[in-house]
Amino acid sequence: MEIIQVETVDAISFITLNRQPANALSQDLLKDLSSVLKHLEDSKETRVIVIKGEGKFFCAGADIKEFTALQQEKEYEKLAVNGQELFEYIENYPKPVIAAIHGAALGGGLELAMSCHIRLVTENTKLGLPELQLGIIPGFGGTQRLPRYVGVHKACEMMLTSDPISGSEAVKLGLANAAFEESQLINETFLLARKIAKKSPISVKATLQLLQHVKTDAYYSGIKKEAQLFGSVFKSRDAQEGVAAFIEKREPKFLGK
Repeated sequence: MEIIQVETVDAISFITLNRQPANALSQDLLKDLSSVLKHLEDSKETRVIVIKGEGKFFCAGADIKEFTALQQEKEYEKLAVNGQELFEYIENYPKPVIAAIHGAALGGGLELAMSCHIRLVTENTKLGLPELQLGIIPGFGGTQRLPRYVGVHKACEMMLTSDPISGSEAVKLGLANAAFEESQLINETFLLARKIAKKSPISVKATLQLLQHVKTDAYYSGIKKEAQLFGSVFKSRDAQEGVAAFIEKREPKFLGK
C-alpha cells in the first residue's frame, strides 16, 4: 500500500502515512489504515504500534476536496460515522498505539492523534481543529475528545477561533505526553515504545481495556450527535462557501445560511 507504509523493528510496528503533500485523510487512506491495523492486531511480532507521517506533516487534516463529491446530508453523516468508527477502533485497540507528531496535526489529523493512547510531539508542532474556518465542524470525534484532554473552555476556544497550539503548549495542557526537538522525535518514540514492548502483553491489554471505562454515556451520545450535525452543517450554504474558499485559497464570506 503506497499511501500506508509499515516497518516492524523489535516488536514495534511503525505505520507511516505517505499521501503527499500533507498526508490528508482520504477515504482510501482510512481504509488502508484500518486494514493494516487489523492485520497487526493478530501479529505476534507486533506489541506496540507507532503512527507517524512522511514529509513535512503528520497529517494536515481530512481531504476537503473529496468531500465536495458528496451530495446528500446522509452521505456526510455516513462519512463522519466511518471516521468515528475507525478512531474508536484505534482508541479501543488491544495494543498500545503511539502517535509521533511533527509539522502539523490539524482537523482529522488531530482527531486521529487523539484516538491514539500516547501522543509525542515536536516543540513547534501545530495542533488544532480549524474546521469552523471552513464553515463546518469536526466530525471524527474531535468535539468530544479534545475537551477530555484540554478541558471544555480551552477546547471551546480552540474550535471557535480555529487557532492551533504548539507542541510545547499541548504538553502543558495534557493533549500531548512530551515534546522533543524534531531530530529526536522518532528516536524518543522508539525508546518509549521499546520500554512498553518489554511489558507483559496480557497486562498491557488488560490496562488498555480498563482505561476505556473512563468514558461516560455522555461521550457516546455526543459522538452520535457530532455525526448528525456534521451532516446538516456540511449541507449549509456557509459550508459550501467555506470549502470553496479553502480550495480557491481566499477568505470565505459567511452569511449564516
